[in-house]
Amino acid sequence: MNCYDCAVADTPAAAVASCTTCGAGICLTHAHASSYLLHRPSGMGVATLPRAARRILCATCRDAERSSSG
Repeated sequence: MNCYDCAVADTPAAAVASCTTCGAGICLTHAHASSYLLHRPSGMGVATLPRAARRILCATCRDAERSSSG
């Protein structure tokens, strides 16, 4: 699989991951890794797991989430 953003720019590069939001293939240059806490139902409430999970986004989805979070 090739990086979508590189292919659009006519400079194909191998993808190293898929965006967790849109599924596009992304290379190391275009990948943006972040962490987030996982929450699971527990009894009458919600438990937050002790370790953060990794999330990899393309630039488009990262920018969209940043603009919507205010």
